[in-house]
Amino acid sequence: MRIHLLAIMTLTAVAGAGASTVSLDSCRRMAVANNKSLQIAEENIRGAAYYRKAAFSAYLPSVDFTGTYFYNQHKIELLGEDAKLPTMSFDPASGKYNYNIVTGPDGVPVKDPATGSYIPSEVAVIPKEAMSYDVHNVFAGAFTLTQPIYMGGQIRALNEIAGLTEKVAKSSRNALAQDIVYAVDDAYWQVVSLRQKKRLAESFASLVDSLLHDVRAMYDEGVATRSDVLTVEVKQNEAQIALVKVDNGLTLSRMALAQICGLPVNTVMTLSDEGLQSVATAPAPADYNMADVYARRQDLEVIRTSISLMRSREKMAIGEMLPKIALVGAYSFSNPNVNHGFEKKFGGGFNVGATLTVPLWHWGGRYNRYKAAKSATIANRLLLEDAQEKVDLQVSQARFSYEEAFKTYAMTLTNMKKADENLRQAELGFKEGVLTSDDVLRAQTAWIQAHSEKIDAEIGIRLCEVYLSKVLGELSY
Repeated sequence: MRIHLLAIMTLTAVAGAGASTVSLDSCRRMAVANNKSLQIAEENIRGAAYYRKAAFSAYLPSVDFTGTYFYNQHKIELLGEDAKLPTMSFDPASGKYNYNIVTGPDGVPVKDPATGSYIPSEVAVIPKEAMSYDVHNVFAGAFTLTQPIYMGGQIRALNEIAGLTEKVAKSSRNALAQDIVYAVDDAYWQVVSLRQKKRLAESFASLVDSLLHDVRAMYDEGVATRSDVLTVEVKQNEAQIALVKVDNGLTLSRMALAQICGLPVNTVMTLSDEGLQSVATAPAPADYNMADVYARRQDLEVIRTSISLMRSREKMAIGEMLPKIALVGAYSFSNPNVNHGFEKKFGGGFNVGATLTVPLWHWGGRYNRYKAAKSATIANRLLLEDAQEKVDLQVSQARFSYEEAFKTYAMTLTNMKKADENLRQAELGFKEGVLTSDDVLRAQTAWIQAHSEKIDAEIGIRLCEVYLSKVLGELSY
């Protein structure tokens, strides 16, 4: 949050002043604060944090409500017609209950000729309407509570996955931030390089202009030829063309830097290092603790975390093959009240129980999912080994490039001093008449080449330094 605030303050200052001196650190902050990809990465971290909180809730009991309404066309009629039930009377002689049935004059029970069953002499009547219930409009609902007891370790694995997903999102964000900072440094030092080369091109053009003035004066005095004048004029045009090219390149480089920083491309920024004259630095150390480098590298951290995440997925797959136990409680109600004769009122009750699920046979599907997760873990381990080998190569190459850039810079300083002295001697010899204008032009060309190489070596050290910091995982973001 503090970095974002500083970036906003810097952006406001640049936009308000139109032209402002901006440091490399300010450019880094603005780029990190305004980069859309980094903002997406931040949202991914927030989403992963919410997912982690959601995963933790699986440990806790869940409460749900279900409500239902439906309309029935017909009533429920348990009887198709009035029911006639036979009755019984107690016989004191036998001590038993006997059915009340019709008997003939001889005392023998009479049977119904149609059905062959005895004919009751008395019946109890249940009217059809008494067993009919109005269920045209039915309302029902239930509050259900479910508490997981043992889910085969899947809830624990789910929480591990959620936490590791958030960690992966953070490491990915950090790696992206390092890439952005490196891009800012590259664009920043490109502007500084072209600004110095512009000053160099202006100085070169001034030298050629001065030489042309002297040659024209000598031509007027008859001690120089027209060819000498034309040769210097051609060099003057070349110097002007080079100045235009470097000026256009500088403008485009400033626009590229502004775009990376999240500013309008036409924003005018004066960089605090544009007046850089020398590089105070030292050769890279001879060796590094690669274990520390591996620990700092955010891209490797993503792979390491992915390996742990794959292990958790293995646990999830194993949990699919284990028994699961949960405690379930509910309060159900309905209207009509099915617990009280379909009375047209709401009524209900509680129930509590437990559920046990034991996987028995799934044709190897769940076991194969476990094997697939295990293969993914192995693949990520191999990916980590390969990435570490590449990091070893990156560090070696970056260290070699840094040392080479440092040595090159030292040699360009020597060459620049020689070119300065050579130009001085050539100009002095030209004034004394012992050297020609061609000698001076060659000395000037060598002079600008030596100074240009010094600028390239100087900026090269800066870029090699930041790249070395990046591959070592030390680049501040």
